[in-house]
Amino acid sequence: MYSQGLIGADGSTEETQEFLDAFQKRIDAEEKIEPNDPMPEGYRRTLVRQIGQHAHSEIVGMLPEGNWITRAPSLRRKAALLAKVQDEGGHGLYLYSAAETLGVSREQMTEELLSGKAKYSSIFNYPTLSWADMGTIGWLVDGAAIMNQIPLCRCSFGPYARAMIRVCKEESFHQRQGYEIVMYLARGTKEQRDMAQDSLNRWWWPSLMMFGPHDADSAHSEQSMEWKIKRFSNDALRQKFIDATVPQAEFLGLTLPDPDLKWNDEKGGYDHGPIDWDEFWRVVKGDGVMNRDRVKARKKAWDDGAWVREAALAHAVKREARMQAAE
Repeated sequence: MYSQGLIGADGSTEETQEFLDAFQKRIDAEEKIEPNDPMPEGYRRTLVRQIGQHAHSEIVGMLPEGNWITRAPSLRRKAALLAKVQDEGGHGLYLYSAAETLGVSREQMTEELLSGKAKYSSIFNYPTLSWADMGTIGWLVDGAAIMNQIPLCRCSFGPYARAMIRVCKEESFHQRQGYEIVMYLARGTKEQRDMAQDSLNRWWWPSLMMFGPHDADSAHSEQSMEWKIKRFSNDALRQKFIDATVPQAEFLGLTLPDPDLKWNDEKGGYDHGPIDWDEFWRVVKGDGVMNRDRVKARKKAWDDGAWVREAALAHAVKREARMQAAE
């Protein structure tokens, strides 16, 4: 049961104010909403969109790092990167499963991704040009993800909140792993330090864009916070990320590529320069350096895996038939 209200003559559901008020009362009381609970259709749609986008991001996020597995500089680095990419695949599966409890199939979500209807994080449409990017992605991209995701452990929708507990534990490890790579390079030769600085220069601004547009320009943020799907606004999370990351960069001896970055005593945080939102929207709408390659790779993987899905389904049908015959 995904929504409840008055059934009209045409079969549509009109959600009554009484129902909406009762639902909001449960949210305000910090009750977890479970898949079979009555819920407004808008709440369900918002979750399907957000969880689906999150799942797509985990799966697409495997691609830029998978590109470096065969070129890792040591066996230790190769094993760690393999483990990380495997973790991200698992995160995608947790999240697709959580979305399926809302009545949407994995096939439908994948079709929407491949058609361009569904989005994934814009950060994965940037190329990984050097080994240092494996460290910077762990440090900044996974760091930004953690800043976004830890509050989701208290999301009002139970399956999403529970999935995020394990995801955040593993993402925290990924961030430490990335920071360790950057620290190794920053303390190495001049060429290694230059590689680390170049990587930071390229990934800093896209990492800040990961939190989404300014609150005033966000179409979903306010309602998501009222329903306690989100707990903090985009700008609040972005500020928290900046304040945490600046001291880390200073410790590494690296320079963040923002000449306007400075501490503000009055607000107790860092001021920063303007974000290029034109670039953000251009990438989101499909015109990033790697947009087409990422979707093409996902389509190939989906098509190549068709026989596995068909075989698994056939096996399940036969198993069910045998069980029924045995009864």
